[in-house]
Amino acid sequence: MWEFETDPEFQEKLDWMETFVSEEVELLDALFPNQAFVRPMDPVVAEIIAPMKQKVKDMKLWACHLGPELGGEGYGQVKLALMNQILGRTAWAPMIFGTQAPDTGNAEIIAHYGTEEQKKLYLEPLLSGEIVSCYSMTEPQGGADPRVFTTSAVRDGDEWVINGWKFFSSHARWASFLLVMTVTNPDVPIYRGASMFIVPADTPGVNIERNQALYGHEQMGDGSHALIHYDNVRVPLENMLGSEGEAFAIAQTRLGGGRIHHAMRTVGQATKALDMMVERALSRETAGSILADKQSVQNYIADSYAQITQFRLFVMYVAWRIDTLQDYKAVRHDIAAIKVLTPQVLHDVSQKSLQVHGALGTTDELPLAGMMYGSTIMGLADGPSEVHRLTVAKKLLKDGKPSEGMWPSSWIPGLQEKARKKWAKELEGHEAAQ
Repeated sequence: MWEFETDPEFQEKLDWMETFVSEEVELLDALFPNQAFVRPMDPVVAEIIAPMKQKVKDMKLWACHLGPELGGEGYGQVKLALMNQILGRTAWAPMIFGTQAPDTGNAEIIAHYGTEEQKKLYLEPLLSGEIVSCYSMTEPQGGADPRVFTTSAVRDGDEWVINGWKFFSSHARWASFLLVMTVTNPDVPIYRGASMFIVPADTPGVNIERNQALYGHEQMGDGSHALIHYDNVRVPLENMLGSEGEAFAIAQTRLGGGRIHHAMRTVGQATKALDMMVERALSRETAGSILADKQSVQNYIADSYAQITQFRLFVMYVAWRIDTLQDYKAVRHDIAAIKVLTPQVLHDVSQKSLQVHGALGTTDELPLAGMMYGSTIMGLADGPSEVHRLTVAKKLLKDGKPSEGMWPSSWIPGLQEKARKKWAKELEGHEAAQ
């Protein structure tokens, strides 16, 4: 149980992480931007990060979301939240600590549903960082509405044949395998008619039509998000993960945890933006005094601190709920709520920090403009904010109830009448005494 303090032994690990990430891992972001997922990895980069990964393993902080049988520590969401708030400060940290998306979620799926042979072939090198993977679900005609998915898998003897298009399949160009969601039974609702497959990336018919780039981050046509045409792709029967029709149940293995991990890392990013804002305010002088003396800047700092602190406490509460209940469905609306807040917090704090940094903040020599743009992506990743708002609202409306009669239950005249009836004897006695 987390009671606003961390046990001393784990706090020592967090303190080590703070120092290690700030003094070593953040340097990777500066020297090798956008290279964490590139495979094959540059030999110089591989030589530099190998001892860094070993340091993490020596501290028993490697892939802590996984159980000991898979080489992790099996930490619950509260400890993972505290860790990810540090790792979120740098793009390279998840790779160095064995917690990079989408590989973390894909690893959990294979660990739960893969055969022993699949675990040996894909899970072990994935956990070691030798390979990367891709989660191929979204389609061009329907990102947030799986009911319009058309990519199909049809059984043909001892094989499944996959046909269709997938959109924004991140890291497909470097992946050794893809987890592909398909329609296997079009005659039932998609949530009972979709199945998931492991597809080796070199399977004939897996055609990457183009690699779409994020605006301002990558060069057009040389991005990391693929449009894929699955053209008569054949995989053996055993490449189906779980049973037929279980794709969405399997997907929750990664999506529930993935969404809260996004929020955890965003706490770290927003905190970094605030730290940068404070440093700039104390360092820059204009109009006769340092920026820290300006009321507007003080407001930016105070508002950012309050917003981050509220968000962090909500994230920790949701992490505690997951650990306590061990049921993602029971916490679904809370996860959805923090997913809505995630892009808002990152945008608001990074924008204020950028403003305090002036023209320098808009350049690629600081990470602030990237954070701001990243916040818009976060509002779409793993489902748009509008969908998550619906999840929250539906839960609250389901648990609520309408008022009895014409007037709201908090209608003051009605409450006064109820109070008079409840304490009629006392009121009569008081009035008689007067």
